[in-house]
Amino acid sequence: MVVFAVLGAVRAYDRAGRPLDLKGPRHREVLGRLLVANGRVVTVGDLIDDLWERPPANALGAVRTFVAALRRGLEPERPARSPSRLLTSNGNGTGYALETDRDTVDARRFEDAVAAARDAPAHQVVDTLTRALGRWTGSPYAEFPEARWAEAERARLDEVRLEAVELRAAAHLDLGRAAEVIGDLKAQVAERPWRERAWWLLALALYRDERQGEALRVLRDSRAVLTGQLGVDPGEDLRKLEVDMLHHARGLRTAPVHGNGPVWGRTTALYQRTIAPDSRTGLRSTVDLLRTLAVTGGEGLIAARQQRLAAILAAERTGDAELTARIIGAYDVPAVWSRSDDPEQARQVTDAAERTLGRLGPEAADAIRARLLTTIAIETRGTGQPRGRAAATEAERIARRLADPGLLLFALNGVFLHTFVRCGAAAERDTLGTEIIEVAARHGLTTYEILGRLILVQSRSAHGDFTAADAHAAAAEHLADQYESPLVTVFTGWYRAMRAAASGVDPRTASDGYRAAARDLPESGMPGLARGLLPLALLSAHLQHGRLAPSPEADGDFGPYERWARPLLLLAQGDRARARRLLRHIPDPPPDHLLEAVWCLLGHAGVLAGDREIVARARTALTPAAGQLAGADSGVLTLGPVARWLRSFDEHVS
Repeated sequence: MVVFAVLGAVRAYDRAGRPLDLKGPRHREVLGRLLVANGRVVTVGDLIDDLWERPPANALGAVRTFVAALRRGLEPERPARSPSRLLTSNGNGTGYALETDRDTVDARRFEDAVAAARDAPAHQVVDTLTRALGRWTGSPYAEFPEARWAEAERARLDEVRLEAVELRAAAHLDLGRAAEVIGDLKAQVAERPWRERAWWLLALALYRDERQGEALRVLRDSRAVLTGQLGVDPGEDLRKLEVDMLHHARGLRTAPVHGNGPVWGRTTALYQRTIAPDSRTGLRSTVDLLRTLAVTGGEGLIAARQQRLAAILAAERTGDAELTARIIGAYDVPAVWSRSDDPEQARQVTDAAERTLGRLGPEAADAIRARLLTTIAIETRGTGQPRGRAAATEAERIARRLADPGLLLFALNGVFLHTFVRCGAAAERDTLGTEIIEVAARHGLTTYEILGRLILVQSRSAHGDFTAADAHAAAAEHLADQYESPLVTVFTGWYRAMRAAASGVDPRTASDGYRAAARDLPESGMPGLARGLLPLALLSAHLQHGRLAPSPEADGDFGPYERWARPLLLLAQGDRARARRLLRHIPDPPPDHLLEAVWCLLGHAGVLAGDREIVARARTALTPAAGQLAGADSGVLTLGPVARWLRSFDEHVS
């Protein structure tokens, strides 16, 4: 697959994100002209006219040379003399077309994102359009500013971009973030003073940011610009907004702006009028909505988590065990991280699932039983409870017998999350991830295909196979971009920081990479991932290079890993006696993604403190991972080869 970029310079990339060689500017101009045609044939004559004001004598031969070179650059692995499947010729050889899927061209993906945002809820609009606008690195087809063939397309795409800025601003206002959009909107009205919607949004944003005087001045400026420079009167919306501000109209600070889009708004209103929230239909449809919210991340994920337990408890109050089972089991949102975001809620959901299994008894339908068991497995991840792993195993067995692909993927997710009970299980996760991708792709279950890709990013990283991990990360991001799963880039951002650290960069550079990755954590809605991760990563960046003294930032909130990191930090401060006391009764690290990394910290602390028992425990735990990179199977950090740590431990216990 080849991916094309035109929002800026014309570029092309292979499926792993590597740039393809497009030769010189004339070659790129031919490619740009064919991309503008959107799959239609462009005649050789039109190409010649578009490339040169005064075509040279050899123009026909030159165009054919450009096309031949582009074909080699775009399909480097195509056998010689075999026809191109991407840059094709028409039947009589008088024209060319570029056969591209819509989702392989950044401009078309951008248009699709804006179209989807028109009817989406506000938090999704912000996430979608922030990513979409981030693809713009310059004016479309920027290196051909004088090309006539690009003028209309450039103007059309620019209009879509302006609409995207305004849609995102309106969504921010609905989320109570007026201050965040003022700068963008000021730039918008300066660049395109005829856009009344931008003036209206800017004035409202200032008003909601407690800057009424500035808001009224903006409305006066809009009138002066529209009347004085363009010769038109302000529209009714601008006039009404000024009146409302002067009278402090009720709702001006809170009324929705993004426009409950025609589809979303009408459907939501109809639903609220006709469906009782705690009815059986209401509860079932609520869970469906929560599943959708969860994959949007951030506020959506937090809201889904909060309302999920409420829906389960409401179902239990009906006394209908089968309904309760369906409400519990329907929340089959893929989980890639082996530590719960809300341990107390996870315990309550597990208890409800166990109660429901007991009420249904042995006569429960197999599919319902498997979903309850998988829920127990997922909610007990990272706790080390034997019940969770046993439940996952039983759920997988039932799902395979029923040959239900969705149920099997849900069950395999549960199995995956319990593979972290021991070190060195990357090969097992590699097998699971491969099967998840295969089943999900075959049945169009995209969220699980993303899960499988992220699992393989982790397992391939553990083996140091970063070429494969890169490809899976790129594939996950491509799917996430298509299906609006913004959380994926949180994980791939951390993966790239870890990959850089694994390449041997100095601790400061590695630490900068980890800090950059951490910027998205607070808004991700994933405290199970976020808590303690950055300090642990900063500490690992130093230890990977044999440096004990961490940066001041590393001595921060290690969250759930505090107990196991603290002895090493005390040793760095010279407090050997206190470190030894902590090590004396320290339990094994939690069975989650960071198990190997934490064992390395613990073993190293044992070495420095002279605690042979701790060193021996760490060596025993890490030996199965001897051929791997320590911690890299987390996909977020690494402490270098496990073998190096084992050699250090051997020296202190032999």
